[in-house]
Amino acid sequence: MAAAVLATFATPIPAEDATSLEKRVTHSGRGTWFDVGLGACGQYNVNSDHIVAISADRWGSGGNCEQWIHITNTANGNSAWGLTRDQCPGCGVDDLDMSPSLFETLGSLDQGVLQISWHFENKNFTP
Repeated sequence: MAAAVLATFATPIPAEDATSLEKRVTHSGRGTWFDVGLGACGQYNVNSDHIVAISADRWGSGGNCEQWIHITNTANGNSAWGLTRDQCPGCGVDDLDMSPSLFETLGSLDQGVLQISWHFENKNFTP
């Protein structure tokens, strides 16, 4: 019986399941906010949407469009999800620019800049 249980835990992940797994990388940077509109992904957004602009250096060909990001304010622990729909030319590679409503879930607009950690969710993720 014990051998059967151990064999189950040692069974490799089938190939189709292995390809759907993505490595999660946590980034640390600055979080800022901006008034949204027509984003680089081609979608029009309003300030009440939870929208994220990623750095131009990370943007590449726009492969992260419509991908959710989980963001945490490292000072107070508040966290939220935002949808990638724009690029931020003035951001450092690990910085994010956020819609006002998303920024306000993490901190106060008066702060202007937050220290954040964040990661992309799997492409098929929806909060």
